[in-house]
Amino acid sequence: MAYAFKRPESQDYTIVDETDDDKVVGKVRIKPSGVLWSPKGGHRWFKVSLTDFAAFAEAKGKLQKK
Repeated sequence: MAYAFKRPESQDYTIVDETDDDKVVGKVRIKPSGVLWSPKGGHRWFKVSLTDFAAFAEAKGKLQKK
């Protein structure tokens, strides 16, 4: 019998304000179906599709070097 690790279905990241003693601002959850945002202390998540997120990033974002 062979065993393997199952990949997580999402990745969660805590966003902090480094200028304010690492105060938590909110959380971002990355899923194959979209990007979710939960503000600090929030019990709800707000979802944006990957298509909408990509359009927003290209329209409003600054081009970065890798």
